[in-house]
Amino acid sequence: MAVDNKVRGVGHEVAGHPWFHRLARVGLGARGLLYLLIGWLALQIAFGNGGQEADRKGALVVVADKPGGKIILWVMAIGFAALALWQFAESRYGRPVPDGDKPRKRLSSAARGAVYAVGCAATVAFLLGSPASSSDKQSKALTARAMEQPGGRWLIFAVAAGFVVWGVAMLVKAARRKFLRDLKTGGMSRTAYRVVQTVGIVGHSARGLVAIAAGALFGYAAAEYQPDKAQGVDGTLREFADTPAGPWGLVAVAIGVLIFGLYSFCEARYRKVEAVHPTR
Repeated sequence: MAVDNKVRGVGHEVAGHPWFHRLARVGLGARGLLYLLIGWLALQIAFGNGGQEADRKGALVVVADKPGGKIILWVMAIGFAALALWQFAESRYGRPVPDGDKPRKRLSSAARGAVYAVGCAATVAFLLGSPASSSDKQSKALTARAMEQPGGRWLIFAVAAGFVVWGVAMLVKAARRKFLRDLKTGGMSRTAYRVVQTVGIVGHSARGLVAIAAGALFGYAAAEYQPDKAQGVDGTLREFADTPAGPWGLVAVAIGVLIFGLYSFCEARYRKVEAVHPTR
């Protein structure tokens, strides 16, 4: 028991260290760069100039081909590792917001930590020479593998539902401006507050729409027993070009993704990253 308390105390101290907070902000900046790249690649696709997939793989390839690209990718990998540790710290010690120690918020932090850890691992693997796989291929392969198992179809339905629920939550978060609760709004000027609020609403709405579209595609794949209908980020974004709005539908969503990238930089400046619930 004493050992557990000592470990908890050390972890609590690390989570509250200013350098831990700085690394988390670097991670938010890395996330912002990733979204900017994906949004830019999606715009290129909309205007018929797409040579790379609009997903993590495409973003990594674009950065790697630029002067100093490998250095930037290592910084991004460190940033994603920092994001993962930060989210795991929040799941352990609570988020620095009202009711931040509730199980639901801790679980969501743990889930985000897992996503960032996967992103870090994928970036490091790419830097070490492992060929990156597109999100579309990964989605199709995992869906096909799941459907070969008993009850696999229902698992895909569950994944589809998860994406839709998360997407709706993003839209609600945007509409009710709930993302502002995670920010140090007291340190913003009036102009900064308006800018952050605007890019937050647009960016979260775009993320929500993409998530709902991805969920719909996974659901269709499960309903029709067609794993090839499942799509990753790139394929999901391309589907917006097939709406009645045509390529302009993809343009609108791509701009929204770009704006979420800008919002991530706002978070790097104003996000509450203490990873310790205020009542503790």
